[in-house]
Amino acid sequence: MSRTLSAPVTVAFDYTRSTGPVLGRFFTGLRDGVVVGGRTASGRVVVPPPEFDPETHQAITDFVEVADTGVVTSWTWVPEPVAGQPLDRPFAFVLVTLDGADASFLHALDVGSPDEVSTGMRVRVRWAGERVGAITDIGCFEPEARGFVTGARAPSSTAGATSPTAEPVTGIVTPVSLDYVYAASPEETAFYRGLEQGRILGQRCPTCHKVYVPPRSACPTDGTPTTDEVELSESGTVTTFCVVNVPFLGQRITPPYVSAYVLLDGADIAFLHLILDCPAEDVHMGMRVKAVWRPREEWGTTIENISHFAPTGEPDADYDTYKQHL
Repeated sequence: MSRTLSAPVTVAFDYTRSTGPVLGRFFTGLRDGVVVGGRTASGRVVVPPPEFDPETHQAITDFVEVADTGVVTSWTWVPEPVAGQPLDRPFAFVLVTLDGADASFLHALDVGSPDEVSTGMRVRVRWAGERVGAITDIGCFEPEARGFVTGARAPSSTAGATSPTAEPVTGIVTPVSLDYVYAASPEETAFYRGLEQGRILGQRCPTCHKVYVPPRSACPTDGTPTTDEVELSESGTVTTFCVVNVPFLGQRITPPYVSAYVLLDGADIAFLHLILDCPAEDVHMGMRVKAVWRPREEWGTTIENISHFAPTGEPDADYDTYKQHL
């Protein structure tokens, strides 16, 4: 059998959320060069401020400006930073108790080696050059004795402060990204190799005779290994579908368009793909469709070799032929 396929995959999106009045106050403070904490019923000052007191469960209403200097209470060294971390060179993650606070705050410390970090050392905030109301407004911490780096804003309550008429921060956008390597099973590898040849391949269970596409290593119904390779038709039936009306980052098709489950002729499970070449409102359950392939020179070992499915013009499939796949 040929070598199984693998490929790097990145799943990424921008997560948008409202901050509420408590975290909104914290992020507004960061934008204005101020670190804001919340005082609990017991008198402890916590940074960032919690929305509710952890002991009384009452809403936090007492807010306190704390210093942008503090003491390292714990730390760990990061010798090889990864994408998305605060610094692109080796650094330390530190827990810092800011002056005026009673709980530690996690962020990055910019030092050249682990020999320069110690529990109890004094540090200060290095503010970002441009602040927008996000945790990244604190670029990192640096040893207090180092002084300010060239180009950094002085960390004070008035440093880079915005106009008093500036709107408070009510929402933040956080990029979320996950990188991983997907390793296809031998059965999936055969499926992708088939697509590279313009064929749609599935696997049949020798016990119940159900055909799965994309193939499974074992039958989900009875657990029997699927040993029989089956070449399937390019035509099938729309079982269920969704009309996509909402735009999103990275979208390659202008809404509205349809994402549908297509039950290929001869298969016992539907798979997800696009339905194009007709108005979105014309797509319906039971519609007969056929694969539309990209130009051969664009083919690879990917499901994207099939650009989309399009209506065939045939009469709709009888409901009984797909009612078990809804």
